[in-house]
Amino acid sequence: MRTDNTTLFAEGTVSTLRLIVYLALAVVLMVLDHRGNYLEILRRTGSAVVEPVYRLAALPADVARATRTAVVTQDQLAGENRQLREALLLAQARLNRLDTVVAQNERLKALLDAQKNLGLSVQFARLVDVDLDPFRHRVVVSLGSNQGIEVGQPVIDAHGIMGQVVEVLPSTAVAMLITDPTHAIPVVDERSGVRTIAYGSGAIDRLELPNVPISADIKVGDRLLTSGLGGRFPAGFPVGTVHSISNDPSGMFAAAMARPAAALDRSGEVLLLHDQPQPYGPPPAPPEEIGPPAGMAGADPQPPAAPEAQP
Repeated sequence: MRTDNTTLFAEGTVSTLRLIVYLALAVVLMVLDHRGNYLEILRRTGSAVVEPVYRLAALPADVARATRTAVVTQDQLAGENRQLREALLLAQARLNRLDTVVAQNERLKALLDAQKNLGLSVQFARLVDVDLDPFRHRVVVSLGSNQGIEVGQPVIDAHGIMGQVVEVLPSTAVAMLITDPTHAIPVVDERSGVRTIAYGSGAIDRLELPNVPISADIKVGDRLLTSGLGGRFPAGFPVGTVHSISNDPSGMFAAAMARPAAALDRSGEVLLLHDQPQPYGPPPAPPEEIGPPAGMAGADPQPPAAPEAQP
C-alpha cells in the first residue's frame, strides 16, 4: 500500500520500475541533446533564471572581499605616499645643502683668488654674528687676539672693503661695517681721481658722499676706491659705485649716493688684512751691465791693427 511518505527510492517493485523509467528517459534526453542540441534553449533559459540566484548568494562574499581589498589597498597607498613624501623631503634637503655648499665653495674660491692676485698678507675668518640695526652695523668674526688680530685691521671680502676691526676679544673680534652711521672712509674716484669721504648711511646698501663740490668730476657709474689717506685702509681697494647725484638746497654742493662693492648682507667668509708695506722713494735702478753688450758677448775680440812701417 502506497502512502504519501513513499519516496522515489522506496523498496518495492513499483518504485524500482519508476526509477528505471526515469533513468531511461534521462539517458534518451541526454543522447538526443548530445546529437541535436534540442535542449539548448531550455538550458539557456534555465541558466538565465538561476544566475541571479548564484550572484545573490555570492554577493556577501564579494562585498567582504572588495571591502578587504579596498582597505588593504588604501593602507598600502597611504604608506607608499608617506614614504614618497619623506623621500622627497630628504632629497630636497640634500639638494638645498648641495646648493649651499656650492655657493660657499664659490665664495671661498673668490676669496682665495683675491688673495693670490693681490699678493696680500691676510687671515681667513668666518662671520659668527651679525648686527644690522639702523644705528649699528657690526659683525663678529671667528678670530681674536689669540690669532694675532688687532684693532684697526681692514676687513674685506672678494668684492671690496667691508669695514674695520673695532674690538678684539681672545677668540673673536668685532668689525664695524662701512655702512655704519659712525663710519667714514677716504675714497678716490677711479675715473677722475677726485678724492672725497664716504660715510655710512645706516642702510646696508647705501653710502653717502655729502658736500661734494659742484665742479667735482663725479658721475653716476664711477667706481670709488680707497685712497690710502689716513693710513687705515690700503689704497686701491673697491669701496662702491656711484648710483645717484643730487644738489643741495644752497646749490653750492652736491650729494652723491654709492652702492657698496662688498656683499655686506651676504658674505659669510672674510679676509682680515695685515699692514701692507708701502714703497718709499723711487724704484730701484736696474743693475749696471759690466762688459760688452749682450749682442757682442759671443763675438771673438779683434786684435789691434799693427802700425804701418815708416819709410
